[in-house]
Amino acid sequence: MARKCADSALVRVPTLGLRRSDRFLNGLSSAGRVVFVSHVNPDPDSLASMLGLAHLVETRLGKPTLMTRDGLISRAENRAMVEVLDLDLVPVERMDWAENDYVVMVDSQPNTGRHTIPDTVRLYGVLDHHDTPGDLKNVSFVDVRPSMGATCTLVTRYLMDQGIPLTEKVATALLYGLETEVTGFPREASPADDDAMLFLFPLADKDKIAEIRNARLPHSHFGCFLQALQSSFIYDRLVISWVNDLSQPELAAEIADFMIRFEKVDWAVCGGVYGNSLILSVRSALADAKSGDLLRQVVGNLGKAGGHDRRAGGCIPLASIATSAVEDVQAELRRRFLKALKIEECRGQRLVPLREILQNLPS
Repeated sequence: MARKCADSALVRVPTLGLRRSDRFLNGLSSAGRVVFVSHVNPDPDSLASMLGLAHLVETRLGKPTLMTRDGLISRAENRAMVEVLDLDLVPVERMDWAENDYVVMVDSQPNTGRHTIPDTVRLYGVLDHHDTPGDLKNVSFVDVRPSMGATCTLVTRYLMDQGIPLTEKVATALLYGLETEVTGFPREASPADDDAMLFLFPLADKDKIAEIRNARLPHSHFGCFLQALQSSFIYDRLVISWVNDLSQPELAAEIADFMIRFEKVDWAVCGGVYGNSLILSVRSALADAKSGDLLRQVVGNLGKAGGHDRRAGGCIPLASIATSAVEDVQAELRRRFLKALKIEECRGQRLVPLREILQNLPS
């Protein structure tokens, strides 16, 4: 069994004059092993943050660490990151939790509907940059900084504070993880993110980052994009893309990233069916868009949602994946998005006109 808060009091360490990295390390003094967990389908920010913190703990405290994987890693670039950097990840469902494990969650927060770790596992720490509210009342150490564009920035700051020399592998992971979070447009980056990138850049292997960034794509990737293009509808300054068969959950975010570049919209939404869930991804080209708040409002009690200022994601469990049932959920979400964005109810205009789709079909 994993360490339970009821069995051991919350770690209380002196805080006066201590940096957050000092408090984080001091609270791990009794740990037999430090286990890192993240959100389901971990992305580069979460993978690199786990690696960076493991390096910090092993170097400064000499304690064993373990990094986990919750769910699949299916996006091509994310798989390439794991393979190119040879990241050792244990699936959470195969974990043998020990009583003296101290568990640290990165790039997410507990009880947000984004994890499959057992309820018996109690967290020592949470380090995150999302403003999605989690249940933190029983967590000993919390460092949540929505002002930062990436959790990698927070982890890099810890390593810099502690004067820990970085291996090329750690620096490469952190730089790539940070880049994936802050290099979109408009940029969601703070001066702290820029400082971290400047620190990491000379230490990282840029050839490996280029290899990861340009990972080869499977055949299914193009089929999903074709579905999205054929089923994208424009409502004033909003474009919504529906994909009824996502080959991987991360594709919803890739499609939204692609669609927000359309010059005539300020908002892009992609909703795709994966398994028994509708995966949602939202992007905005506006400053101070509060995308996470908007998606939580739209999803309501249908499921879970959260995110950043210009990017957000969510998941809605489906009672049925029959076409008619999925279309009912899509219609309700479309109505809610239009209402939330104060767009008058209207018939959507196809991004690609139907006649063009039919004309381009092979004979």
